[in-house]
Amino acid sequence: MGEFVDKVKGNVNEAIGKVKQHSDNPETKAEGAAQEAKGKAQQAAGTVKGALGDDI
Repeated sequence: MGEFVDKVKGNVNEAIGKVKQHSDNPETKAEGAAQEAKGKAQQAAGTVKGALGDDI
């Protein structure tokens, strides 16, 4: 179950981050880039959990 949850959260964070990067505000753009990176990390964690059978 952890694999699926991490991947979904990662996809959501990545999508929100991409939207924020289209803002005219530089702070919001930076926040969006960070959120997109967080989403990619969550997806990677989900992939690892899947490979290990959610034991971590």
